[in-house]
This record gives sequence, C-alpha cells and structure tokens, in this order.
Amino acid sequence: MFEWLSWFTRMENTKPFVLVLFSITFVLILLYVFTNRNRSKRLESYKNIPFQDDDEDGQSKDIKNEQ
Repeated sequence: MFEWLSWFTRMENTKPFVLVLFSITFVLILLYVFTNRNRSKRLESYKNIPFQDDDEDGQSKDIKNEQ
C-alpha cells in the first residue's frame, strides 16, 4: 500500500531530497523578504529601533524619567 514510503527509509535517497527541500525553502524565504518594496522599507526601518529612544545626552527616556 505505501511502498513509496520505503524510498524515504534509505539514506542515499533522503539526504539529497532534504537538501533540495531546504534549499528551495531558503530561496523562497529570501524572495518573500526582499521582493516586496513595502516590506523591504519596513524591515530597513527596524534597524534603527535601538537608537530611537535615545536623547541627545545618550540616556534613554525611560531611565531619565525614573531619576
């Protein structure tokens, strides 16, 4: 009934299959992230998040308010 599943039990068949599967998945993720212009701009804006709360003297707003 499930003879085709026995193909996956042999390592010489499974390793190349998994390699191709992961490679395709990786390429699809890259295409998903970098093809849409709006998504690309949004992701680029995230790189500045650690610096947005800093004041001119280098202390964050939350620490300044507590003192």
